[in-house]
Amino acid sequence: MASPEVRVFVGDDRVSGIPLDDRGLAYGDGVFETMRAHRGGLPWWDLHWARFERGASRLGLALPRQAQVREEAGRLLAGTDAVLRLQLDRGRGGRGYAPSQDAEPVWILARHPLPAAMPPQGISLRWCATRLAIQPALAGIKHCNRLEQVLARAEWLAAGTDDGNADDGLMCSTEGDVVSATAANLFVLHGDRWRTPLLDRCGVAGVCRQWLLDNAGIEQARLAVSDIETADAVVLTNAVRGILPVARLGARRWRQHPAVLEWQRRLARAHPGFAATEPAPSGSHPSSPSEMP
Repeated sequence: MASPEVRVFVGDDRVSGIPLDDRGLAYGDGVFETMRAHRGGLPWWDLHWARFERGASRLGLALPRQAQVREEAGRLLAGTDAVLRLQLDRGRGGRGYAPSQDAEPVWILARHPLPAAMPPQGISLRWCATRLAIQPALAGIKHCNRLEQVLARAEWLAAGTDDGNADDGLMCSTEGDVVSATAANLFVLHGDRWRTPLLDRCGVAGVCRQWLLDNAGIEQARLAVSDIETADAVVLTNAVRGILPVARLGARRWRQHPAVLEWQRRLARAHPGFAATEPAPSGSHPSSPSEMP
């Protein structure tokens, strides 16, 4: 695996590495964004920065200057198609949880290669045993403590062959409602009604999710396990991978749905980084999207 190219800043100044007493390193006291870059540009920059700003405000973190971050990101990307990670944490602090009142924020830019493409016919999911804790103070923001997702993803290592080959896993809250995948948001279709889980108690409010909420008629609601397993179509969304149709969840199978193909085409028109993943025209679709293949 290639090492990412990384740049670290304390306040306005670039430094050689992360301070050993950094609170992001010690406590996950920070927020981050993961963006898909296209030819060195960041088409969803405004959406990412808005969530970055909300998360920093929620945690009481001082933001770096947006103009400087954008300029440094452009230098690091250097015209490439890549994944850019932007992380902000509270900065240096002594031992103990109490945050320092005068620490300069630490922010980090890292450039990674784009991930391999997912299967065009759809991805495979499994259910995760690990639950997401309900904590409204952190709900929606992309904070740096992702241990629940780490534990959920580690379940694959002990899984049987079928579940071990899953592309992602669905996670419920500790109260049993379905929240998201480990690294993506979730949408389900029943008839002509699209819904996505409410994220007021836990989960990350994704940027691709927000784009769909802004551009399609989608209801936010509490979803039960049965809502997923009886859906006519299931979709995951992620700001790096885009719109991912689900083909399998355990014993349940789905064919690609025409509505999902149209979503992918609209996304390709809205974000040039996804143009290469736009589905090819097709002359036919199954009459029943929940039909077994």
